[in-house]
Amino acid sequence: MTTVRVHRWDEIALEKITEMISQKIISGEREMLAQIYLKRGALVPMHAHDSEQMTYILQGALRCLVGGEEVTVREGDVLHIPSGTPHQAEALEDTFELDVFSPIRRDWIGDPG
Repeated sequence: MTTVRVHRWDEIALEKITEMISQKIISGEREMLAQIYLKRGALVPMHAHDSEQMTYILQGALRCLVGGEEVTVREGDVLHIPSGTPHQAEALEDTFELDVFSPIRRDWIGDPG
């Protein structure tokens, strides 16, 4: 039986990742949403994961290196990062983004998989 649930971002605690990066996460069984807050100058180091990722820039701008290609994404842009593709990001401005991951990032919810 499917359970319907309403999530409210304002009721989810903001998790501080570093002095420059914070996030809020909502996870289902097969997909995950994350609000990410990056201060100007924040660097997300090069990494890769099994999840396919869509990054929707709600405010600000990021310079990203994805699979060896540099791209700048700004408010209103959506960046697609295929599964297993190495990528990194630098916040060119204070940035607020919404990331969608499928399958979920188990490493983010303390589940090794």
